Amino acid sequence: MASPVAPHAAKDPASGPETDAAETGAKRAQVLAGARRVFLSHGFDAASMGRIAREAGVSKGTLYVYFDSKEALFRALIVDLQRSTAERLTDLDRRHDGLETALSSFAARLLAEVLEPEHVALLRMVVAVSERFPDIGRTFYEAGPLYGAQRLAEHLALRATRGEIALDGVDPQDAAWHFLGLIKNPLSLCALMSAAPRPPEAELARIGREAARVFMRAYAPRP
Repeated sequence: MASPVAPHAAKDPASGPETDAAETGAKRAQVLAGARRVFLSHGFDAASMGRIAREAGVSKGTLYVYFDSKEALFRALIVDLQRSTAERLTDLDRRHDGLETALSSFAARLLAEVLEPEHVALLRMVVAVSERFPDIGRTFYEAGPLYGAQRLAEHLALRATRGEIALDGVDPQDAAWHFLGLIKNPLSLCALMSAAPRPPEAELARIGREAARVFMRAYAPRP
């Protein structure tokens, strides 16, 4: 007589590839959050994988499953922070403002962001280590300034199709850099070198308005 076949264990309906991916994403986010605290508190050179693992609440072995070196972990953190910031700041269609108003608000928010102590500390770290690790400097640029300029360029191209500006053959990416250049001023450099206190929000708003006004004059539709 054949022995009875044991029934298969019921599969947890909550398990599966999607659940595994969610758990992996959550663990990775946990590691990045711990790394962020360690890097900002201790700097790049003093941060160790062991210290990061303890701060993140994971084993060192688990940490190496996700990142094979401190440099790779720092690059991943940069991408996470820079891209999310760029996406948030360049979401210019959210309030359906006129272009000049949208650019003015964007400029003021961008200035406020780059003057945040955490951003300044991150930039200082990148500058300090990029000669030894050029990929870190390249990652910061590509995930932050370049990615933000590309998103802004897409928005300017869209507004041009609506007749709000006239690019007249200018590449939208160049137009985006033109506007970002109008925002650039000694404020970010002063923050980087601790040369001056952060200006009030009203001053950031004024700079944003002036940048938007000049840009709109340069790219005004022709009558």
